[in-house]
Amino acid sequence: MISTSLARIAVGVAIERRKAKSAWADFLWRPVSVFAGEPTAKPWTPIGGEGEVKLFYAGDAVIELHRTETTNYRENLTSGSPTLWVNLRPTGSEPPYELLAVTADPAEGEAFTDAGSNLVEAVPMPPGISEIIGRFVAEHHVERPFVKRQRNR
Repeated sequence: MISTSLARIAVGVAIERRKAKSAWADFLWRPVSVFAGEPTAKPWTPIGGEGEVKLFYAGDAVIELHRTETTNYRENLTSGSPTLWVNLRPTGSEPPYELLAVTADPAEGEAFTDAGSNLVEAVPMPPGISEIIGRFVAEHHVERPFVKRQRNR
């Protein structure tokens, strides 16, 4: 599949495993942070934690930036708490999740939730990534006037 993105940001994802207080699950998993760059660690390398909470490097992904989505990126950046959405798919084996995607587009982040079994979590956007996205928006955003469509009679 050919990408139509104009910019790409390599990121890594940290995921938390917490002991569950449930009869139906041993652990609860959730993405907790995204950071710029690609570490040399292999996916699912333990990176910290204490007690019943462990942190793992879940793997790397690429945030793709598209000129047609600059309005969504701008709204995300000006929301007061810019966010990235992480999409993980259960594997049914070890490791328990596969990292599918990370996005800065709120609409795409919401669309990730359509696949009911995927683990989708919003995490804070690091300042370095928000600066890159801010520059992308400043360079590529074109204000499009709203045009109400008229019904053909």
